[in-house]
Amino acid sequence: MNKKITTELTNEELLQEVKRMKSTKLYDPVIFGILIGIAIYSTVKNDLGLLTFLPLVYLPIAAKNKLKIKELEKELKERNLK
Repeated sequence: MNKKITTELTNEELLQEVKRMKSTKLYDPVIFGILIGIAIYSTVKNDLGLLTFLPLVYLPIAAKNKLKIKELEKELKERNLK
């Protein structure tokens, strides 16, 4: 799907996007938890290294996803679809 501003989406497109982003709500914490586990294991096994800071790479991605979800939920409330 092309990147559109949420206000330009039709009701059907908005509902599809919300459905797609619901899985992101679950995946982001799981991925982040796995990365934290890898970082801890790497630190214990090899001291500080590249893998220690791996979760920091994923933080901007997770933050962007969270903002997108909030924006979609706000638009749903404005359109009285939820």
